[in-house]
Amino acid sequence: MKKRWLVIGGAALLVVLVGVNLAKRRDKATPVEMAKVGRKDLTAVVSASGTIDAKEAVNISATVLGKITRLAVEEGDTVRQGDFMLEIDPTEYASAVRSYEAAVRTAQADLRLAEAQSDKARLDLERARQLFDQGLLPQEQLTVAETQQRVQTAQVEAARSRLRQQEAGLDQARHNLSRCTITAPMTGLVTRLNVKEGESAIMGTLNNPGTVLAVVSDLGTIEARVQVDETEIVQVALEQRAKVEIDAFPDTSFAGHVTEIGNSPILSGGGTSEQAVDFEVKVRLDDDVPGVRPGLTCKAEITTAERAQALAAPIGGVTVRKWPPEARPTRGRRGRRAQAIETAAADTAGNKDGKKKEKEGVFVVADGVASFRLVELGITGEDDFEILAGLEVGETIVTGPFRRLRELQHGDAVKEQKKKDGRQESGAEDASD
Repeated sequence: MKKRWLVIGGAALLVVLVGVNLAKRRDKATPVEMAKVGRKDLTAVVSASGTIDAKEAVNISATVLGKITRLAVEEGDTVRQGDFMLEIDPTEYASAVRSYEAAVRTAQADLRLAEAQSDKARLDLERARQLFDQGLLPQEQLTVAETQQRVQTAQVEAARSRLRQQEAGLDQARHNLSRCTITAPMTGLVTRLNVKEGESAIMGTLNNPGTVLAVVSDLGTIEARVQVDETEIVQVALEQRAKVEIDAFPDTSFAGHVTEIGNSPILSGGGTSEQAVDFEVKVRLDDDVPGVRPGLTCKAEITTAERAQALAAPIGGVTVRKWPPEARPTRGRRGRRAQAIETAAADTAGNKDGKKKEKEGVFVVADGVASFRLVELGITGEDDFEILAGLEVGETIVTGPFRRLRELQHGDAVKEQKKKDGRQESGAEDASD
């Protein structure tokens, strides 16, 4: 009987020791936030900011020098193609036209005179040949008549050339005069007017574009011109859907689609070593925007990819660690099995050479132990990564806090963090079937 009580007492003591040991292990466990891996719809979005502009806009510049004598439009006016907008002082150019018209008339008279003299020289040559054939005119006078006829023919050609030259000058003068009157190049809205009546217009040169007098924009088609970072531009493609928010229209968004992707980078940073590289992307707005004006600031969210019911894990749960993880002393059958899994995973990751490399992965929680596991990521949603390989539905992973996740190591004991009211935090999203 006494021996029996000793056995029972020893067993009870063993249970107490095991309980105390487990309690100590739970006390040493790191409190972390957890979430279950589940399925959900994911949408990858590229965000960029920029300005609103008309798809078609024409800058009207001066092509002649002079003072603006008439101005028929104001900023904000609607014009039709061909409508009169402004006039540059035409006095000098009208005078040039009259001068060339007079020069043309003179050249025409000179041509008629040269033609008459040429006709007379031709008749004199015919008469001289007749007299020479009759033996009444010496060879010397016949030669003089032939020479005179050739001279008069050349005079006619020279007069014609001078006439064509004066006519070309007249055409140029008339063209310059026509450029003094500026009409609307297309139907649209005068979105900018940079001059007033009485100011001088400066003509552009090779290195100076000159004065932009006005801008006419066709607001029938509006587009957002945004700058996308070089790390995200590869995800953007033509015809992708976009949502555009204009600062002037709060709490409102407009649908659009990508119509153009820039090939030349836009550099910013003033030539410093931390120079940023962006690319311009044009998003055409499909919705009407009443009262829109070019130059309004905007933000575009371009949908680059979508996944329906994809296997997803919270973004905060994905971290990097050197792989394979450090070997830890293990005991018993369960420890040997975990060690075997780690070794197999390391071989699969291609690290047989023994060199440790940083790999993306998550900490999977099982039986209160966090094990680092490699994952293959897909698209990035608003709050979750798409998991292509490495996890299964229903598994629990560590999602935070960031400081503890940063210090967490493979094989550490963990427990679910409690809220301030004493309740345990639930996962970021329950697993779905």
